[in-house]
Amino acid sequence: MPLSPDELERYARHIVLRDVGGPGQQKLGRARVLVIGAGGLGSPLIQYLAAAGIGTVGVVDDDTVSLSNLQRQVLHGTPDLGRPKVESAAAAIARLNPHVRLVPHPTRLTVENGRRLVADYDLVADGSDNFATRYAVSDACFHEGRPLVTAALGAFDGSLTTLRPHETGPEGRPNPTYRCLFPSPPPPGAVPSCAEAGVLGALAGIMGSLMALEVIREIVGFGEGLVGRLLMVDAMSMRFETLRYGWDPENPLSGTGRAGAGSPPA
Repeated sequence: MPLSPDELERYARHIVLRDVGGPGQQKLGRARVLVIGAGGLGSPLIQYLAAAGIGTVGVVDDDTVSLSNLQRQVLHGTPDLGRPKVESAAAAIARLNPHVRLVPHPTRLTVENGRRLVADYDLVADGSDNFATRYAVSDACFHEGRPLVTAALGAFDGSLTTLRPHETGPEGRPNPTYRCLFPSPPPPGAVPSCAEAGVLGALAGIMGSLMALEVIREIVGFGEGLVGRLLMVDAMSMRFETLRYGWDPENPLSGTGRAGAGSPPA
């Protein structure tokens, strides 16, 4: 459907962009994006997706707002303490953009419910803070054929990549899976939690905003995305680096050794 006068004014700075324009803005309006986590990464991500005019934003989170969240989780405020994060997110987005529909999923994404949640959306953005959820999300996206933008935070560093393992690359080989990049999770306790190691609040804002940019790029289709590339951000030295990675034929999802697999693509 054509953009309304209100939308034309609201999204004017997108519409004048040569690589977005009216058609790109309409793509954003039709898009359905599932966000995993309404915390440090999800807060700026959800806000920028809503501001950009994503038609439907689903939010998966089973937590409530606590005082220690507010140093970085800028989607929520002091009056939201004790409130479910999905409710706080819905209220914030209603204030920001009435054209966006936020669908709350007050649960934790698991191996059991992952595919059902993912299947209802066009694209998934994972801002979760634990490896179990990251693997469950990436596996669900692979099986349901959904693109995945996934990021992680350290105390002073972050990383971001995009996964389209259900598609092939320019050379005819499968795109890499999350398990090609990280074959298995680290041993329990090897990576300290946010509560143990701390995290720089503004860094969460940077990484969440980069996630939003990558989601918008994937929907509209401009520039070069992060499929097969891992963006690494070092806040101590203010350095951005990109590492290329490829399909691992030993991975259990699309590798040649999986059950029922045939020969790899040429």
